[in-house]
Amino acid sequence: MSETKTSAPDSTPAAGDEDLGAAGSQLSTAPAEDAPNLPSLGVIGWTRWFWRQLTSMRVALLLLLLLSLGAIPGSLIPQTGIDETKVAEFRKAHETLAPIYDKLGLFNVYSSVWFSAIYILLFVSLIGCIVPRTWQFVGQLRGRPPGAPKRLTRLPAYTTWRTEAEPEQVREAALALLRKRRFRAHLTGDAVAAEKGYLREIGNLAFHIALIVMLIAFAWGQLFKSEGNKLVVEGDGFSNTLTQYDDFKSGSLFTQDDLDPFSFNLKNFTGTYEASGPNKGTPRIYKADISYSVGADGKDEKTTIEVNEPLEIGDSKVYLVSHGYAPVITIRDGKGNIVYRDAVPLLPLDGNVTSTGAIKVMDGYRNARGEREQLGFQAFFLPTYVKGNELASQFPALLNPVINLEAYHGDLGVDAGIPQSVYQLNKKNLKGFKDAKGAQVRENLKPGESMKLPNGAGTVTFEKEIKEWAGFQVARQPGSGWALAGSLAAIFGLAASLFIQRRRVWVRAATGSDGVTVVEMAGLGRSESAKVPEELGDLAGILYEQAPGSLDDSEAEPDEGSDSDAASADCRRG
Repeated sequence: MSETKTSAPDSTPAAGDEDLGAAGSQLSTAPAEDAPNLPSLGVIGWTRWFWRQLTSMRVALLLLLLLSLGAIPGSLIPQTGIDETKVAEFRKAHETLAPIYDKLGLFNVYSSVWFSAIYILLFVSLIGCIVPRTWQFVGQLRGRPPGAPKRLTRLPAYTTWRTEAEPEQVREAALALLRKRRFRAHLTGDAVAAEKGYLREIGNLAFHIALIVMLIAFAWGQLFKSEGNKLVVEGDGFSNTLTQYDDFKSGSLFTQDDLDPFSFNLKNFTGTYEASGPNKGTPRIYKADISYSVGADGKDEKTTIEVNEPLEIGDSKVYLVSHGYAPVITIRDGKGNIVYRDAVPLLPLDGNVTSTGAIKVMDGYRNARGEREQLGFQAFFLPTYVKGNELASQFPALLNPVINLEAYHGDLGVDAGIPQSVYQLNKKNLKGFKDAKGAQVRENLKPGESMKLPNGAGTVTFEKEIKEWAGFQVARQPGSGWALAGSLAAIFGLAASLFIQRRRVWVRAATGSDGVTVVEMAGLGRSESAKVPEELGDLAGILYEQAPGSLDDSEAEPDEGSDSDAASADCRRG
């Protein structure tokens, strides 16, 4: 019967096993970390020690953790590059914390010194780790698996038997078997050396390279990104210039020349909603039909933008992000002259598009005494009005539209040079129109109805035409494709490094002192795993069939009912 046994490697190898270290070496390209000889360290020594620490895996993981922790305040605290209004509100509400946050750079986390330092150190750590490991791995691919140790019995997985087959036949059979199993194998002396599982190291390197790609893509995207929002009423258009945006933010290296030259017109917006059931009011169709052109002399083309289906022009993507109504309002003075006629976009307050906004007549109006004056109206719009509930619309579609107008006159404050929102009415220098009872003039109007202002000040008409508006976001995020590719590569690389084991197998066939061939097989993996003994046992069983045990060996006679694959059945970890 063939002899099968296992043994665990000793912590102190014997003198005859000095080559075991070479056989087990380079199963990984991870740099060896030697303890520094502190008493003899000079400037160069400390520099090398610091570089080794920086390029070690534990430091890279620590920096990655710090980078993740550093992003938390960037998500919880308002950022000046995203919303300066919220930052100003935070400063007013937290007068003690705000100066501390300023010193720590928490209002601008991603461009702060400490976040940039972590980012750069992580980048250098990954580069310093990957470059030498890559060259080392390339050298391993160009070389051959190391020869067999003198004593295979010291390896974690080991089996042996005696056979009447010639040593050359055994070695040739072993070489063919290992190559068939996709091992890199070659003959060296009286043994066959084979190695498998290089994808583990490839996955490891791919994971680290993917992290670098993601870091570069993220940095590139943050430096050159741009994002702007524009509200467009049906029939109006937009040109991709900075002055056309309602709000705009960009990276620190972005320039106006980076904007893609295009323009578009909103022809029609279509929105339909669930009419009943638990999802009543939920949008079913939400699309904007536009015509657009690229460049100064571009040909007009028609397309439809839907939610999550943006229009891509160059490096820019045009997203449909919001929707609302723009009632057409006509305002006449006391003589019947039209001083204002336009579609007034109102901002939604809830899912049923209950909307609010302001109407401002800044020029052309004269009161009953002939004096120049400005008019302001606080507007509250309900697409579906239900009597008895004047606070909110009951459905987002235009089933029973009503607009509530509250009239004011005086100075709107627009001539002071201080920016103000077009959707809010500054009532500081305004006076409300009063009715005969001295109450504030405020009326509900249906399409086609008019409201008379007191003392012959004029009229306000809610026209039957109600336009819709669509909110668009034009985003330019360079490097997003590279970031996606890096993420996918990192996932597959990590999976390969976790689930693939790099291992080596040696098969030695030599003539014993009694003239019978002795076959030895041993396996070694990078880490202790049941896969190496199991695989070795499987290989030994196949090779045993081609070179069966010697029958004239007293220990080689199998018991009745035993399997010829006994060599593989008993091979296990030490």
